[in-house]
Amino acid sequence: MPEFLQFFFSGLTVGAVYALVALGFTLIYNASDVVNFAQGEFVMLGGMVTVFASAAGVPLPIAALIAVCVAVGVGLLLYWLAIAPARGASAVSLIIITIGASIFLKGAAQVAFDKQFHKLPSFSGDAPIGVLGAAIQPQSFWVLGGTAVTVLLLYVFFERTLLGKAVLATSASRLAARLVGINTATIMALAFGGSAAIGALAGILVTPITLTSYDVGTMMALKGFAAAMLGGMGNPLGAVVGGLLLGLLETLGAGYVSSTYKDGFAFVMILLVLFAMPQGLLGRRTVDRV
Repeated sequence: MPEFLQFFFSGLTVGAVYALVALGFTLIYNASDVVNFAQGEFVMLGGMVTVFASAAGVPLPIAALIAVCVAVGVGLLLYWLAIAPARGASAVSLIIITIGASIFLKGAAQVAFDKQFHKLPSFSGDAPIGVLGAAIQPQSFWVLGGTAVTVLLLYVFFERTLLGKAVLATSASRLAARLVGINTATIMALAFGGSAAIGALAGILVTPITLTSYDVGTMMALKGFAAAMLGGMGNPLGAVVGGLLLGLLETLGAGYVSSTYKDGFAFVMILLVLFAMPQGLLGRRTVDRV
């Protein structure tokens, strides 16, 4: 039982990070129909900027805030310089643009920072907390709590604010949103900035647990995209469920079978789910009338 709980809490922690990345994918996809494969680079920027700002003597909370602001700025530039000029392009073209942006950001980070691995100190110390025989790192609670707060804030934003309802209207029909006076370009820029902030938060929260470097974004983007697809692309709740399931599948598979095939377990399960339910676990079927 303690061993299972250990794997379970580890899986939830990893899955919460994947859920945040998947939420970033979902936010941009709903507002602009763009699958942003540069989302993982926002995670990298969150961790790396915080590490280097903290090493320069900036207090950790201020360093984290600076990292979020840098990521938001990069997200807005990505939209204004790459996505907005290509509006009207095919989905494949937009995906290639975001992949190119990811490669560019990775190279820029390599030049601006270095090629080394870095780690942040845990926010609440390193002494493990015992839970029914399992030893849980305090940082895991920061990750889970940060994810829960982010999901709650997004819910309040979408359901209780006019700006959030404008985002929902834009995701439902961009043309109809424009007809009622919504500035859809501003809404899409907001989506890119918001997704960048969520990605940076994920990087800040997970860096005390796992090392970060200039190239961690690629795998984060793949796992976040897989989580979004597993839960149902475009469904925020599905992104959270998909991320948590993906983290649990990886950790339990690595713990009970072999860590060598950690990534394989999760992706095989995703393929099985998508073969049976192409819309994902919580995605809705779409019907086109012709």
